[in-house]
Amino acid sequence: MSRKRFIVAMSGASGAPYGLCLLEELLRQGHEVHLVVTEAAWRVLKEEHQWEVQQREQLFFERYGNLSGPLVYHPIKDIGASIASGSFMCDAMVVIPCSMATLAKIAQGISSNLLERSADVMLKERRPLILVPRETPLHSIHLENMLKLSRYGASIVPAMPAFYHQPTEIEEMVRFIAGKVLDLLGVKHDLYRRWEGRQ
Repeated sequence: MSRKRFIVAMSGASGAPYGLCLLEELLRQGHEVHLVVTEAAWRVLKEEHQWEVQQREQLFFERYGNLSGPLVYHPIKDIGASIASGSFMCDAMVVIPCSMATLAKIAQGISSNLLERSADVMLKERRPLILVPRETPLHSIHLENMLKLSRYGASIVPAMPAFYHQPTEIEEMVRFIAGKVLDLLGVKHDLYRRWEGRQ
């Protein structure tokens, strides 16, 4: 397996487990991951995983730094980071979870932080950008922004777990969404049982 380079960004929507599951699987398989976490996402990590946000990136390295792939953490305000430039070669970027505020700014080409700038770079360089929105219900502005980004070339993967594989634990539903993202990235995995039809 050849090592690939991905940007994984977490914004302030509920659904931190999706991002952590994807991050862990990519690193476990030996891929290089550049990580960006917004201030709102840190709040979500505190609420959904009881992380102490004062420690910041140290928490990621404690949990995922011993896996096969290299992990690079970029502060959200570091607009001069390597991933902010089109000259930074990258296989794809995933925003997981993606808040509606982040999605709206990307759709409008606003680059007020490193996540938004990196997503803008992916669009302008015609590189794969995957957004995993987690919100319900959706109003027309949300839908219009998603349609706009889809037309610009982004892939929209709403956090909508399936039930045909009869999940019995939350983790199985989390793995399903992370697995669907990995499918789009072209990364083989066994995070969920695929539908093979009924006899």
